[in-house]
Amino acid sequence: MQLYHHPYSLDSQKVRMALEEKGIDYTSYHVNPLTGKNMNVDFFRMNPSAKLPVFQNGAHVIYRAIDIIQYIDRLAVHLSGEIPPVNTVVHQWMQKVDAWNPKMFTLTHTPVKYRAFVSKFIRRVLIARMAEAPDLASMYHVKLRAAYETDDKVKDPEIMRQSEEELSKLLDDVEDQLSKTKYLAGDDFSPADSMFIPILARITLLDLDEEYINCRPKILEYYNLVKHRPSYKVAIGKYFNGWKKYRTLFKTSFFLCVRTLFRRY
Repeated sequence: MQLYHHPYSLDSQKVRMALEEKGIDYTSYHVNPLTGKNMNVDFFRMNPSAKLPVFQNGAHVIYRAIDIIQYIDRLAVHLSGEIPPVNTVVHQWMQKVDAWNPKMFTLTHTPVKYRAFVSKFIRRVLIARMAEAPDLASMYHVKLRAAYETDDKVKDPEIMRQSEEELSKLLDDVEDQLSKTKYLAGDDFSPADSMFIPILARITLLDLDEEYINCRPKILEYYNLVKHRPSYKVAIGKYFNGWKKYRTLFKTSFFLCVRTLFRRY
């Protein structure tokens, strides 16, 4: 089994936590979207959406995080030989968490100069790949058009407001649930938690804890609890502790700066 992912990809974190929780072995491949690696021809042929993560088990390839996690859950059941009852509460929470798209929220809370730099670089990568693989040009063009549309959307204050409201509503629902249960779907850790915890990590990465986490005592208590789980430490914690929080971002920024210098000279 192979997982193509990146440590700072929110959906990748969801899947990695689920894999670690189930103790399933897999081969890890880092694909950095900020350097355009997800647009490389070989990867794009496998996954024209160019989104992360991608999970491959033999000929079976899955792209959406929620679908991968449900597959992992079924695989773990098959390997254990047990047939636990279907937990509709877990499924409902997974759907609720999956309904919020973090893309606009992340972009609107990223400094404009960095956002513009990466966006311009990615558009250049797409144009270069169109020339490199003419048979994929139409699909690359779809991604290029989507990149321009995203640039327009991120400038719309109404879209930003809507994304923030949706996140606040989700967090309020979680806060209410955690006043009744230890974890999101009951007193046991579940795939619903694997999907939700990376959202808290993204809020932390953007330095928005005070606004979204610390003001919700049950979520803050829950967040401090799950940080001690081995799955969190492997999928998220190792990239967020002290200087490690900035290591991946620094490596990416260095790569982009070098590429820009070489382009100039």
